[in-house]
Amino acid sequence: MKTKAELPDCPVATTVSLIGSKWKLLILRNLLVRPWRFNELRKSLDGISQKVLTDSLRSMEEDGIITRTVYPEVPPRVEYALSKLGESMRPIIKSMEEFGLDYKEQLEK
Repeated sequence: MKTKAELPDCPVATTVSLIGSKWKLLILRNLLVRPWRFNELRKSLDGISQKVLTDSLRSMEEDGIITRTVYPEVPPRVEYALSKLGESMRPIIKSMEEFGLDYKEQLEK
């Protein structure tokens, strides 16, 4: 996790620094439904490279937004899920979903 000194003074800028990329938001969207494995996420996010997905997951884990669980199996199974902090972002993503739906509806009028 970043220290308080490493984060912007503005709380909105802090949130954007944690989840402001296109891919992080879409990863969060998926993880709100259930835990996902790496390849499931990669296949569900059209256009994401393996490197960007890996970097995004590592960053989100480091920031405490997601958890990474490695199961002692052969081959190893790794699952990504939202942490308690990540779950607290549910209303943010829900608001974004509602805005997107409203915006599309306005375009149809």
